[in-house]
Amino acid sequence: MNLRRLTLIAAGIVIIWQVVVWLTGVPPYILPGPLRVARAAAIHWESLITHALTTLAEIIVGLLVGTALGTISALGMIASRSLKRWLLPVLVISQAIPVFTLAPLLVIWLGYGMGSKVAMAVLIIYFPVTAAFFDGLRSTEPEWLELTNVMNASPLAVIKHIRIPAALPSFASGLRVATAVAPIGAVVGEWVGSSQGLGFYMLHANARMQIDAMFAALAVLAVLALGLYFAIDKIMTKMIYWQKIEEEEE
Repeated sequence: MNLRRLTLIAAGIVIIWQVVVWLTGVPPYILPGPLRVARAAAIHWESLITHALTTLAEIIVGLLVGTALGTISALGMIASRSLKRWLLPVLVISQAIPVFTLAPLLVIWLGYGMGSKVAMAVLIIYFPVTAAFFDGLRSTEPEWLELTNVMNASPLAVIKHIRIPAALPSFASGLRVATAVAPIGAVVGEWVGSSQGLGFYMLHANARMQIDAMFAALAVLAVLALGLYFAIDKIMTKMIYWQKIEEEEE
């Protein structure tokens, strides 16, 4: 998605939002208009930036840790059948339990600082990265694997030179999904217990009935999420350059 299309979508949302406010006459304490939200953002911009930087740090650290753990887990499962038998059920069970129910426990165990928010983000990120990368690793073309057997390649060489490059498109898809949902973990953790971050700011703005400030924080969070997503998408596109060439040829 290019910048022009994104700008048009954002402008369309703002216009529809303003039209709904005009037609319904809804009170500002329920749904403030875009101009009121923009005014609140201009007034509270220093606080918004401070809290946004905290949330951004939590998301980035969570992404790095969750991606690293997911990558290692997927490689471990493809390299060892015993590890796969033990780890795969754990992955499934982890998704059967709503992650949000663990937020209060994480705050108790890890405190009100960044640790509990990063842990929440990691729990959300870990599964899509692991599942997507593992599916990509085990979906390597059989002909390629047969060729490595003929060439008497070592298991490590097969993983490094065949399986990982072939699995990168799947890994990129999983990472894009993880990047899109990573802010959820950080913000939920801030709602449960924190003293900083956009989630904390929104919660307290809502308690003070400053709904316009709450919407301003939500808009800042949306910009952060979109920026992270497009940054990851650009990095992945450059890494998997051959996929772009194939799409252009088609």
